[in-house]
Amino acid sequence: MVTETFEDTAPTGPALTDYDRAHIKLYARLLDASADGADWQEAVSVLFGIDPVGEPERARHVHDSHLERARWVASSGYKDLLERPI
Repeated sequence: MVTETFEDTAPTGPALTDYDRAHIKLYARLLDASADGADWQEAVSVLFGIDPVGEPERARHVHDSHLERARWVASSGYKDLLERPI
């Protein structure tokens, strides 16, 4: 059961946002799923509660957008967390 609310498109840009801070756990779960080789359709269904068969374009966009942001946070955005922890 998905309890978080989320936007269809994750933030972009060079600064960590309040949205990013609120979704750090989601980002971590996406990164774990990707590292484990999980199918994106399963990940989007479990993490976002979106049916990838019923809404294939939206599901792919939500997944890819958030995974891209999660990767950015892991590679660069975490520095903002060190300066201003959650």
